[in-house]
Amino acid sequence: MRVVDKQEIKIYKKEFFDKINSGRIFIYPTDTIYGLGCDATNQQAVGKLREAKERVSNPFSVIAPSKDWIKNHCEVTKDHLSLLPGPVTLILKLKNKNAIAGNVNNEMQTLGVRIPEHWISDVVSDLGKPIVTTSVNKQGEEFMVDLDSINSDIKGKIDFTIYEGEKIGKPSKIINTVSNEVIQR
Repeated sequence: MRVVDKQEIKIYKKEFFDKINSGRIFIYPTDTIYGLGCDATNQQAVGKLREAKERVSNPFSVIAPSKDWIKNHCEVTKDHLSLLPGPVTLILKLKNKNAIAGNVNNEMQTLGVRIPEHWISDVVSDLGKPIVTTSVNKQGEEFMVDLDSINSDIKGKIDFTIYEGEKIGKPSKIINTVSNEVIQR
């Protein structure tokens, strides 16, 4: 697993975008915790990520490349969009099932969407497509806070990690706009 920083991502952006577009799995920082991701439009990449996390059925969320992407593919209000960017995941009704690989949300009618208040959102915007966002851990285990806390099984399946030091946070607040439920973790 290659470990890089923000500067390397900027300098070698094309190389890393090629890796993401070819289905690689990677770790990245957000405004809350480290995320585990891949190209959310690539069925095989999402399958590899599910295998790495041992998460067979629960849906994943995505980091959207822009608010326009969200408006084009999901049912969303201006009030909900005003919460982004920030430490929030919006569960929205999905208008366009082809916007993501079917195994991201397991063909559900909803999709969790984030835009972190973090420079990683600019990277996703430049990539021009959504990436899966989920915590770096196997289901039921503690999530990654630093390089030493990555589950060894997951670590062996990661192509690269964008690292910015220890990150002690908590996952984003989930606002389900369909059921009007808020989950604070």
